[in-house]
Amino acid sequence: MTAHVPRARTKGWGGVGAMATACALALVFALLLTCTGSQGRTPAKAAGESVSHAERTRAAEECTAPEKQTLPPGDSDGPAIAEIKNRDGEKRKLIVGVDQNSYRWGYRDPNSGEGVQLEGFDIDLVHRIAEDILGDPDAVQFKAIPTDQRIPAIRDGRVDMVVRTMTINCARIQEVAFSAPYFKTGQQVLAPKSSPVEGYDATLADQEICTATGSTAYSTLEADRKAGLLPESADIRTTVPNQLDCLVRLQLGEVDAVVTDGALAASQAAQDPTVELKGEAFTTEYYGVAMKKDADDLVRRVNRILVDFRADPTDGWQSSYTEWLSATLGQDSSRSAPPAPQYLRRS
Repeated sequence: MTAHVPRARTKGWGGVGAMATACALALVFALLLTCTGSQGRTPAKAAGESVSHAERTRAAEECTAPEKQTLPPGDSDGPAIAEIKNRDGEKRKLIVGVDQNSYRWGYRDPNSGEGVQLEGFDIDLVHRIAEDILGDPDAVQFKAIPTDQRIPAIRDGRVDMVVRTMTINCARIQEVAFSAPYFKTGQQVLAPKSSPVEGYDATLADQEICTATGSTAYSTLEADRKAGLLPESADIRTTVPNQLDCLVRLQLGEVDAVVTDGALAASQAAQDPTVELKGEAFTTEYYGVAMKKDADDLVRRVNRILVDFRADPTDGWQSSYTEWLSATLGQDSSRSAPPAPQYLRRS
Protein backbone atom coordinates (compact mmCIF):
# COMPACT_ATOMS: atom_id res chain seq x y z
CA MET A 1 0.00 0.00 0.00
CA THR A 2 1.30 3.45 -0.86
CA ALA A 3 1.86 5.62 2.15
CA HIS A 4 -0.69 8.40 2.47
CA VAL A 5 0.75 11.88 2.91
CA PRO A 6 -1.26 13.51 5.70
CA ARG A 7 -2.63 17.01 5.40
CA ALA A 8 -0.27 19.64 6.75
CA ARG A 9 -1.18 20.98 10.17
CA THR A 10 0.36 22.01 13.47
CA LYS A 11 -1.01 20.68 16.74
CA GLY A 12 1.21 22.81 18.93
CA TRP A 13 1.87 20.07 21.50
CA GLY A 14 5.29 18.97 20.22
CA GLY A 15 6.74 22.18 18.83
CA VAL A 16 10.27 22.72 17.73
CA GLY A 17 11.66 20.54 20.50
CA ALA A 18 9.66 17.53 19.31
CA MET A 19 10.77 18.12 15.74
CA ALA A 20 14.40 18.28 16.80
CA THR A 21 13.98 15.12 18.85
CA ALA A 22 12.37 13.31 15.93
CA CYS A 23 15.12 14.32 13.54
CA ALA A 24 17.81 13.32 16.01
CA LEU A 25 16.21 9.93 16.53
CA ALA A 26 15.95 9.35 12.80
CA LEU A 27 19.64 10.18 12.34
CA VAL A 28 20.79 8.10 15.30
CA PHE A 29 19.26 4.92 13.94
CA ALA A 30 20.68 5.12 10.42
CA LEU A 31 23.49 2.53 10.39
CA LEU A 32 23.73 -1.18 9.70
CA LEU A 33 25.74 -3.27 12.12
CA THR A 34 27.98 -6.25 11.41
CA CYS A 35 29.44 -8.24 14.30
CA THR A 36 32.27 -10.71 13.82
CA GLY A 37 32.59 -14.06 15.53
CA SER A 38 34.41 -17.36 15.87
CA GLN A 39 34.00 -21.01 15.05
CA GLY A 40 31.01 -23.06 16.15
CA ARG A 41 30.62 -26.61 17.32
CA THR A 42 30.65 -29.79 15.26
CA PRO A 43 27.35 -30.53 13.49
CA ALA A 44 25.24 -33.29 14.99
CA LYS A 45 23.95 -36.22 12.97
CA ALA A 46 20.75 -35.55 11.05
CA ALA A 47 17.80 -37.34 12.61
CA GLY A 48 14.42 -36.69 14.17
CA GLU A 49 10.71 -36.95 13.76
CA SER A 50 8.79 -35.03 11.14
CA VAL A 51 5.47 -33.30 10.73
CA SER A 52 3.89 -34.11 7.39
CA HIS A 53 3.64 -31.39 4.74
CA ALA A 54 -0.06 -32.10 4.39
CA GLU A 55 -0.63 -31.63 8.11
CA ARG A 56 1.25 -28.34 8.17
CA THR A 57 -0.64 -27.04 5.15
CA ARG A 58 -3.97 -28.06 6.67
CA ALA A 59 -3.06 -26.40 9.97
CA ALA A 60 -2.20 -23.14 8.20
CA GLU A 61 -5.40 -23.17 6.16
CA GLU A 62 -7.53 -23.89 9.23
CA CYS A 63 -5.67 -21.33 11.33
CA THR A 64 -7.27 -20.37 14.62
CA ALA A 65 -4.23 -20.32 16.94
CA PRO A 66 -1.16 -19.49 14.82
CA GLU A 67 1.14 -19.38 17.85
CA LYS A 68 0.64 -23.14 18.26
CA GLN A 69 1.55 -24.07 14.69
CA THR A 70 5.26 -24.64 15.05
CA LEU A 71 7.51 -27.68 15.12
CA PRO A 72 8.59 -29.47 18.31
CA PRO A 73 12.05 -28.62 19.70
CA GLY A 74 15.02 -30.52 18.33
CA ASP A 75 18.83 -30.56 18.29
CA SER A 76 19.60 -32.22 14.97
CA ASP A 77 21.41 -30.31 12.25
CA GLY A 78 19.83 -30.30 8.81
CA PRO A 79 20.29 -28.31 5.59
CA ALA A 80 19.43 -24.89 7.05
CA ILE A 81 21.83 -25.13 9.98
CA ALA A 82 24.51 -26.77 7.83
CA GLU A 83 24.37 -23.81 5.44
CA ILE A 84 25.00 -21.43 8.34
CA LYS A 85 27.86 -23.49 9.78
CA ASN A 86 29.53 -24.03 6.40
CA ARG A 87 30.01 -20.34 5.66
CA ASP A 88 33.69 -19.51 5.24
CA GLY A 89 35.83 -17.35 7.50
CA GLU A 90 34.37 -13.96 8.36
CA LYS A 91 31.11 -14.94 6.65
CA ARG A 92 30.51 -17.71 9.19
CA LYS A 93 27.79 -15.89 11.04
CA LEU A 94 24.10 -16.06 11.71
CA ILE A 95 22.42 -13.47 9.47
CA VAL A 96 19.50 -11.91 11.32
CA GLY A 97 16.99 -9.24 10.35
CA VAL A 98 16.40 -6.89 13.27
CA ASP A 99 15.14 -3.44 14.12
CA GLN A 100 17.64 -0.77 15.09
CA ASN A 101 15.23 1.97 16.11
CA SER A 102 12.88 0.25 18.57
CA TYR A 103 13.83 1.54 21.99
CA ARG A 104 14.78 -1.31 24.37
CA TRP A 105 13.99 -3.97 21.75
CA GLY A 106 16.59 -3.43 19.04
CA TYR A 107 18.33 -0.06 19.08
CA ARG A 108 21.63 1.80 19.34
CA ASP A 109 21.95 3.88 22.47
CA PRO A 110 23.95 7.00 21.54
CA ASN A 111 24.84 7.46 25.21
CA SER A 112 26.18 3.96 25.77
CA GLY A 113 29.67 4.69 24.54
CA GLU A 114 29.63 1.39 22.67
CA GLY A 115 29.67 2.86 19.17
CA VAL A 116 27.39 0.97 16.83
CA GLN A 117 26.53 -1.88 19.19
CA LEU A 118 22.90 -2.95 19.06
CA GLU A 119 21.10 -3.53 22.34
CA GLY A 120 17.71 -4.67 23.55
CA PHE A 121 15.50 -7.65 24.33
CA ASP A 122 15.40 -8.98 20.77
CA ILE A 123 19.16 -8.54 20.46
CA ASP A 124 19.73 -10.62 23.60
CA LEU A 125 17.72 -13.43 22.03
CA VAL A 126 19.74 -13.22 18.80
CA HIS A 127 23.00 -13.57 20.73
CA ARG A 128 21.57 -16.58 22.55
CA ILE A 129 20.67 -18.28 19.25
CA ALA A 130 24.10 -17.54 17.74
CA GLU A 131 25.85 -18.94 20.77
CA ASP A 132 23.92 -22.18 20.54
CA ILE A 133 24.33 -22.70 16.79
CA LEU A 134 27.82 -21.30 16.21
CA GLY A 135 29.33 -21.41 19.70
CA ASP A 136 29.81 -17.63 19.82
CA PRO A 137 27.14 -15.11 20.85
CA ASP A 138 28.79 -12.47 18.67
CA ALA A 139 28.86 -14.57 15.51
CA VAL A 140 26.04 -12.47 14.09
CA GLN A 141 25.56 -10.26 11.08
CA PHE A 142 22.73 -7.89 11.89
CA LYS A 143 20.69 -6.49 9.03
CA ALA A 144 18.29 -3.62 9.66
CA ILE A 145 14.97 -4.64 8.11
CA PRO A 146 11.99 -2.28 7.74
CA THR A 147 8.65 -3.59 8.99
CA ASP A 148 7.34 -4.16 5.47
CA GLN A 149 10.48 -6.09 4.42
CA ARG A 150 10.54 -8.75 7.11
CA ILE A 151 8.87 -11.50 5.10
CA PRO A 152 10.53 -10.62 1.75
CA ALA A 153 13.96 -10.68 3.45
CA ILE A 154 13.30 -14.23 4.70
CA ARG A 155 11.81 -15.54 1.48
CA ASP A 156 14.58 -14.01 -0.66
CA GLY A 157 17.28 -15.55 1.52
CA ARG A 158 18.76 -12.22 2.62
CA VAL A 159 18.57 -13.35 6.25
CA ASP A 160 18.44 -16.66 8.10
CA MET A 161 15.75 -15.37 10.41
CA VAL A 162 14.00 -12.24 11.61
CA VAL A 163 13.91 -11.35 15.31
CA ARG A 164 12.06 -8.05 15.22
CA THR A 165 8.97 -7.86 17.45
CA MET A 166 7.17 -9.85 14.75
CA THR A 167 3.66 -11.00 15.57
CA ILE A 168 2.73 -14.57 14.67
CA ASN A 169 -0.52 -14.46 12.70
CA CYS A 170 -2.50 -16.60 10.30
CA ALA A 171 -1.57 -14.65 7.17
CA ARG A 172 2.14 -14.78 7.92
CA ILE A 173 2.34 -18.51 8.63
CA GLN A 174 1.30 -19.04 5.02
CA GLU A 175 4.57 -17.41 3.97
CA VAL A 176 7.16 -18.10 6.68
CA ALA A 177 7.72 -20.51 9.56
CA PHE A 178 7.63 -19.24 13.13
CA SER A 179 9.13 -20.41 16.37
CA ALA A 180 7.05 -20.83 19.48
CA PRO A 181 6.11 -17.47 21.05
CA TYR A 182 8.73 -15.64 23.07
CA PHE A 183 6.63 -12.62 24.12
CA LYS A 184 2.99 -11.72 24.69
CA THR A 185 1.56 -8.33 23.73
CA GLY A 186 -1.49 -6.70 22.11
CA GLN A 187 -2.44 -3.76 19.91
CA GLN A 188 -2.76 -0.43 21.69
CA VAL A 189 -3.30 3.26 20.92
CA LEU A 190 -0.59 5.90 21.42
CA ALA A 191 -1.53 9.59 21.30
CA PRO A 192 -0.53 12.95 22.79
CA LYS A 193 -1.44 13.38 26.45
CA SER A 194 -3.58 16.38 25.46
CA SER A 195 -5.48 14.38 22.82
CA PRO A 196 -9.23 13.70 23.12
CA VAL A 197 -8.52 10.11 22.07
CA GLU A 198 -9.26 7.80 24.99
CA GLY A 199 -8.46 4.41 23.50
CA TYR A 200 -9.60 2.03 20.80
CA ASP A 201 -13.14 3.34 20.74
CA ALA A 202 -15.47 6.00 19.32
CA THR A 203 -12.97 8.74 20.19
CA LEU A 204 -10.95 7.69 17.12
CA ALA A 205 -13.68 9.12 14.88
CA ASP A 206 -12.28 11.74 12.49
CA GLN A 207 -8.73 11.02 13.69
CA GLU A 208 -5.76 10.24 11.45
CA ILE A 209 -4.08 7.02 12.59
CA CYS A 210 -0.57 5.93 11.63
CA THR A 211 0.54 2.31 11.31
CA ALA A 212 3.53 0.54 9.78
CA THR A 213 3.06 -0.93 6.32
CA GLY A 214 2.58 -4.69 6.51
CA SER A 215 1.95 -4.58 10.25
CA THR A 216 -0.66 -6.46 12.24
CA ALA A 217 -1.91 -3.06 13.39
CA TYR A 218 -2.93 -2.01 9.89
CA SER A 219 -4.65 -5.29 9.02
CA THR A 220 -6.53 -5.17 12.33
CA LEU A 221 -7.73 -1.60 11.73
CA GLU A 222 -8.78 -2.44 8.18
CA ALA A 223 -10.75 -5.51 9.28
CA ASP A 224 -12.34 -3.75 12.25
CA ARG A 225 -13.54 -0.83 10.18
CA LYS A 226 -15.18 -3.19 7.70
CA ALA A 227 -16.80 -5.01 10.63
CA GLY A 228 -18.05 -1.76 12.19
CA LEU A 229 -15.75 -2.04 15.21
CA LEU A 230 -13.82 1.09 14.25
CA PRO A 231 -15.52 4.42 13.40
CA GLU A 232 -15.98 4.76 9.64
CA SER A 233 -14.49 8.26 9.73
CA ALA A 234 -11.20 7.10 11.24
CA ASP A 235 -8.51 7.76 8.64
CA ILE A 236 -6.13 4.78 8.47
CA ARG A 237 -4.43 5.65 5.18
CA THR A 238 -1.15 6.80 6.71
CA THR A 239 1.34 3.95 6.59
CA VAL A 240 5.12 4.11 6.94
CA PRO A 241 7.99 1.63 6.38
CA ASN A 242 9.17 1.68 10.01
CA GLN A 243 7.17 1.97 13.20
CA LEU A 244 9.36 4.77 14.57
CA ASP A 245 8.27 6.90 11.61
CA CYS A 246 4.78 6.92 13.14
CA LEU A 247 6.15 8.42 16.35
CA VAL A 248 7.95 11.08 14.31
CA ARG A 249 4.72 11.98 12.49
CA LEU A 250 2.88 12.07 15.78
CA GLN A 251 5.51 14.42 17.21
CA LEU A 252 5.24 16.67 14.17
CA GLY A 253 1.46 16.85 14.49
CA GLU A 254 0.89 15.15 11.13
CA VAL A 255 -1.27 12.38 12.61
CA ASP A 256 -3.50 12.15 15.66
CA ALA A 257 -2.69 8.67 16.94
CA VAL A 258 -0.54 5.60 16.41
CA VAL A 259 -1.69 2.00 16.68
CA THR A 260 0.99 -0.59 17.31
CA ASP A 261 1.92 -3.39 19.69
CA GLY A 262 1.56 -2.24 23.28
CA ALA A 263 5.11 -3.37 24.06
CA LEU A 264 6.47 -1.09 21.33
CA ALA A 265 4.08 1.74 22.19
CA ALA A 266 5.28 1.72 25.80
CA SER A 267 8.87 2.12 24.61
CA GLN A 268 7.86 4.97 22.33
CA ALA A 269 6.06 6.70 25.19
CA ALA A 270 9.27 6.39 27.20
CA GLN A 271 11.11 8.23 24.42
CA ASP A 272 8.69 11.16 24.42
CA PRO A 273 7.01 12.37 27.64
CA THR A 274 4.35 14.27 25.68
CA VAL A 275 2.64 11.05 24.50
CA GLU A 276 1.01 8.18 26.36
CA LEU A 277 -0.83 4.91 25.92
CA LYS A 278 -4.57 5.40 25.62
CA GLY A 279 -6.85 2.64 26.90
CA GLU A 280 -6.05 -1.04 27.20
CA ALA A 281 -4.70 -3.49 24.64
CA PHE A 282 -7.52 -4.64 22.38
CA THR A 283 -5.92 -7.79 20.96
CA THR A 284 -3.73 -10.63 22.25
CA GLU A 285 -0.70 -11.39 20.12
CA TYR A 286 2.62 -13.18 20.36
CA TYR A 287 6.06 -12.42 18.98
CA GLY A 288 7.97 -15.22 17.30
CA VAL A 289 11.23 -15.78 15.44
CA ALA A 290 10.47 -16.01 11.71
CA MET A 291 12.36 -18.33 9.34
CA LYS A 292 11.94 -19.93 5.91
CA LYS A 293 9.06 -22.35 5.53
CA ASP A 294 11.33 -25.29 4.73
CA ALA A 295 13.96 -24.61 7.42
CA ASP A 296 12.59 -27.33 9.70
CA ASP A 297 15.87 -28.06 11.47
CA LEU A 298 16.41 -24.37 12.23
CA VAL A 299 12.86 -23.95 13.53
CA ARG A 300 13.29 -26.96 15.82
CA ARG A 301 16.64 -25.69 17.09
CA VAL A 302 15.27 -22.22 17.83
CA ASN A 303 12.34 -23.77 19.68
CA ARG A 304 14.74 -25.77 21.82
CA ILE A 305 16.80 -22.62 22.47
CA LEU A 306 13.64 -20.80 23.54
CA VAL A 307 12.84 -23.55 26.06
CA ASP A 308 16.28 -23.04 27.60
CA PHE A 309 16.04 -19.24 27.38
CA ARG A 310 12.74 -19.19 29.30
CA ALA A 311 14.04 -21.62 31.93
CA ASP A 312 17.41 -19.93 32.55
CA PRO A 313 17.13 -18.17 35.94
CA THR A 314 20.34 -16.13 35.66
CA ASP A 315 20.80 -15.13 32.03
CA GLY A 316 17.50 -15.91 30.34
CA TRP A 317 14.12 -14.42 29.48
CA GLN A 318 13.42 -12.91 32.91
CA SER A 319 16.81 -11.25 33.29
CA SER A 320 16.53 -9.80 29.79
CA TYR A 321 13.03 -8.52 30.57
CA THR A 322 14.26 -6.92 33.79
CA GLU A 323 17.16 -5.20 32.08
CA TRP A 324 15.38 -3.87 29.01
CA LEU A 325 11.62 -3.81 29.49
CA SER A 326 10.73 -3.48 33.17
CA ALA A 327 11.21 0.29 33.00
CA THR A 328 8.53 0.65 30.33
CA LEU A 329 6.26 -2.36 30.93
CA GLY A 330 6.53 -2.69 34.71
CA GLN A 331 8.33 -5.01 37.10
CA ASP A 332 5.63 -7.69 36.81
CA SER A 333 6.58 -9.68 33.73
CA SER A 334 3.70 -12.15 33.99
CA ARG A 335 1.52 -10.21 31.55
CA SER A 336 4.25 -10.37 28.92
CA ALA A 337 5.48 -13.90 29.49
CA PRO A 338 4.59 -16.28 26.67
CA PRO A 339 2.32 -19.24 27.42
CA ALA A 340 3.66 -22.75 27.70
CA PRO A 341 4.50 -23.63 24.10
CA GLN A 342 2.31 -26.00 22.11
CA TYR A 343 3.56 -27.65 18.97
CA LEU A 344 2.27 -29.46 15.91
CA ARG A 345 2.02 -33.17 16.63
CA ARG A 346 4.75 -35.47 15.36
CA SER A 347 3.81 -37.81 12.55
